[in-house]
Amino acid sequence: MPRWIALLRGVNVGGKNRLPMAELQRELEQLGMKNVQTYFQSGNIVFDSASKKSAALAKQIADSVQKNQGFAPDVLLLQKEQLAKAVQSNPFPKAISDPKSLHFYFMANSTKSPDMDAIEESKSPTESYKLVGNVFYLHAPDGVGRSKLAAKAEKFLGVRTTARNYQTVDQLVQMANQG
Repeated sequence: MPRWIALLRGVNVGGKNRLPMAELQRELEQLGMKNVQTYFQSGNIVFDSASKKSAALAKQIADSVQKNQGFAPDVLLLQKEQLAKAVQSNPFPKAISDPKSLHFYFMANSTKSPDMDAIEESKSPTESYKLVGNVFYLHAPDGVGRSKLAAKAEKFLGVRTTARNYQTVDQLVQMANQG
């Protein structure tokens, strides 16, 4: 049975789109998902499902949240191997010593024409970035909250993204490997 990682976008941020993780866990179990675990309060879920179609599974999760909580979050699904590959492909291995300074912007689709000029112009002198497949890596040692590039990365990439810091990604990898 495939092991999935669901990254819900915009959940429990700034008091909006409140989604209690214990309730979400029960909802997903009612949908037939197994070994459901949540991490942190921002929509990070690891689970097993017989489904092999990520689009259908993402829609099922979003529809369940809509029905039970009144909003439909963007749901990006990765299989365990895809998440592990994202970590292995990290172009900034030294940045993991400060795991909150390294962010992975996961894209549901490949970017066709990212505005690399705008990305370069927006980055601060201390920031580094790299686009590898469907992941945009941003190392912002001065803090992602102060980063102009972090605030506009999705716009410049031209596709919907959801970002997680290295600490969260590493924890999700560990959780996925437990199952």
